Amino acid sequence: MADQDIKQIVKDKYGKAALRVSSGESSCGSASSSRGECDPITSNLYASGETAALPAEAVAASLGCGNPTALAALEPGETVLDLGSGGGIDVLLSARRVGPTGKAYGLDMTDEMLALARENQRKAGVDNAEFLKGEIEAIPLPDDSVDVIISNCVINLSADKDRVFAEALRVLRPGGRLAVSDVVVRGEVPSQIRRSIELWIGCVAGALEEEEYRARLAKAGFEAIDLEPTRIYRVEDARELLAGAGIDAEAVAPQVDGKFMSAFVRARKPAAG
Repeated sequence: MADQDIKQIVKDKYGKAALRVSSGESSCGSASSSRGECDPITSNLYASGETAALPAEAVAASLGCGNPTALAALEPGETVLDLGSGGGIDVLLSARRVGPTGKAYGLDMTDEMLALARENQRKAGVDNAEFLKGEIEAIPLPDDSVDVIISNCVINLSADKDRVFAEALRVLRPGGRLAVSDVVVRGEVPSQIRRSIELWIGCVAGALEEEEYRARLAKAGFEAIDLEPTRIYRVEDARELLAGAGIDAEAVAPQVDGKFMSAFVRARKPAAG
């Protein structure tokens, strides 16, 4: 499948998700969501205390696989960029962490998500955030302009991850940090999962194998690379994930037990000089 086809399918899916949230549907990502309401990757990522001051729509539109703002050591005054910012939850949380002297950017290619994020920003009363339209393979920011890049289950959706990593390195300041949550694979995965576009846009089929993830970051120029598992998916999680994707869940689920994990990926751009 061509890269542009994948990009269009991803854009359509997340555009529809934004419209559902705007119309009052969906409730994924919050601590109060029941296991049956959401898939095992996107559910139960944020503590209620973190999101209490955010609009319900920002929480409902969370379609990530982790909580990078809780794991990234953000400091007051820093500039943060969220790749694939969706409804804006991680941008709004980051903006509060970096304070009034800092700045949080959100980058998304979907008009519906950008509209939702900007409305969530207005409701939250957050002034030090800005949402940009663009693609993570071509970040619309200057070189050396960002201290920290975060992302929440988005990089694996890109068909050109090398370009994403190259762009991330470009916009980071020397010594800047990459701190992203992503789905990562351990070992071999059945080919029918890799071929399933439904699972690609569901954060699974486009995921990199752990050592390949490290190698691609190093090739782009990053150092101090570390992958820390935050959630490992078992057979029961796989059955939920495979249901409705045209795959024999009973046959495939045992083959993927423990193969997929959400991980917190850290890396650093080399310091100047």
